[in-house]
Amino acid sequence: MRHGAPVSAASTVGKVVVPPLIVGGLFIGVWEVVVRLFDIQPFLLPSPSAIWSALRDSWPDVWDAMLVTGQNAFVGLVLGIVVGVALSFVLMRFRVANELVTPLAIALNAIPIIVIVPVLNNMFASTTEVPRRIMVTMIVSFIVLVNVAKGLRQVSATHIELMQSYAASPSAILVKTRIPNAVPYLFTAVKIAAPVAVITAFVAEYFGGSQNGLGYGITSNAASSRTAASWAYVVGACAVGLAFYLVAVAVERFASPSRHAAPTSRSPRSTNQQQARGLTPGGATA
Repeated sequence: MRHGAPVSAASTVGKVVVPPLIVGGLFIGVWEVVVRLFDIQPFLLPSPSAIWSALRDSWPDVWDAMLVTGQNAFVGLVLGIVVGVALSFVLMRFRVANELVTPLAIALNAIPIIVIVPVLNNMFASTTEVPRRIMVTMIVSFIVLVNVAKGLRQVSATHIELMQSYAASPSAILVKTRIPNAVPYLFTAVKIAAPVAVITAFVAEYFGGSQNGLGYGITSNAASSRTAASWAYVVGACAVGLAFYLVAVAVERFASPSRHAAPTSRSPRSTNQQQARGLTPGGATA
């Protein structure tokens, strides 16, 4: 491949996907060997082959549960991102709001799910998915709030002073300096919040409400000593969480391709010519 040629999408995907697949395959192989070698009972830890058989037998039910939990996680994730971004702008703009809301958000996020979800279930009908979506929204909004607020505040003082030297208004500084600086923080928050949203959605199903999600499938099968079937729903939860994370990564790469572009290599002759013209730090003149 010649110098400066862009890296193909297939090569990039291969570098990202192949190593985890190899590690995952080795982990599953070791798991299978350990279960068979030490004769671990299925009610303690089923083998991957037993889990795979249970997954094939109950795939329609697992798929339906994945759709329910995935939809709740998606709605809560989107709402949490919107709420978190909006709150971060408000807290950045008004210091009083920052001092009042930040401790409250930290305290609210520290309350266990087992406490909040039953309260929400009592506030809404038992057949609605609203409590679970509200729970996901609360968790995601805190993650987004912390990261985006950090990105809005941690702007280089030199950039702010440069904008002020041009008599830029606060809104212009916000649009041209603070928001671009906060975008990477937002994508980082989304990549963290995406799998957390799935975890929160199916954990919230443990504490009442409609019995149609992954959480109910895990608990009901575990209570009936169908451990392999319970693990089949765990596999479904892992698949949904992984899908959410990969979508978040894909959105980041699509929205900011320049941050992930492969660096182009220059020939020594070209670099020396640019240095002679003062176009690189090595050729800068006083």
